[in-house]
Amino acid sequence: MSNLQGTLESISLTDVVQLLHVNRKTGMLQVSSGKVSGVLYLSSGEVIHAETLSAKGEVAAFEILEWTTGRFEFLTTQVQTPASIRRTVPDLLMDSARLQDSRKRLNQIFPSLTSVPWPTLPAPQLLEGLKLFVEERRILPFFDGFRDFKDVMAASGQHDVAVLQAAAILKDAGRLEVLEPDIQVTVGLLKTGLFKKGDHLELPKSLETRWSQLGPYHPPIRNLRIIWPKGPAVERVEFVTGLTDNQVAIPRELMQAWGLAEGTHVKVRPAP
Repeated sequence: MSNLQGTLESISLTDVVQLLHVNRKTGMLQVSSGKVSGVLYLSSGEVIHAETLSAKGEVAAFEILEWTTGRFEFLTTQVQTPASIRRTVPDLLMDSARLQDSRKRLNQIFPSLTSVPWPTLPAPQLLEGLKLFVEERRILPFFDGFRDFKDVMAASGQHDVAVLQAAAILKDAGRLEVLEPDIQVTVGLLKTGLFKKGDHLELPKSLETRWSQLGPYHPPIRNLRIIWPKGPAVERVEFVTGLTDNQVAIPRELMQAWGLAEGTHVKVRPAP
């Protein structure tokens, strides 16, 4: 049974959750914002579980509570889902507000999540004199100079604020650089023959020289991360003369598998 619905432009989700909490409601608060959607599960006014397409539990709850546009609908129903959130609603909302403030601050320091964090000192010198939580220390091994912030989040299983906070501590100490190694290139067909197999990609030698000026990329660069419309892939690369600047030569088989046509623009950067 639906007994509460509306738009997030007319009332904030925080206010809706507080209203349900005060009235000790049990049911599902369904929220949609653009192309994303999620559900907060309540039992006697307490949020006990949350789900979005990409997360569950507290992470999902924090994601939903940040949405400021869209629609919500509360359905009064029995909740059978196991509890994954065990803090009170006031604590949850307070941490959500704190998380949003931290995200705004960190996004000013790191405006692009496709940038690549690169620590400039090896361990253990990297951590000398720094105070980091256990969770932040677990993130640092993923700062390898090849993964961008989004890759670090996926590999470490940590949300954006945790990853960016760890990077900010290193940056404030002068021990981290933020790189922009992605280069847009135009797809061309790799010419193969009797003595040349189509088992690699080719880039102009000038790009290897350009990348080698950045700290983590020491020649020879052997692997390339290619970011194409359906996602990233890693392939072996060779740097050659004769190609025009900002062109990548790809074997016909890979072009067909990836659905790429000659003249398509993709982004590339070195891969480990």
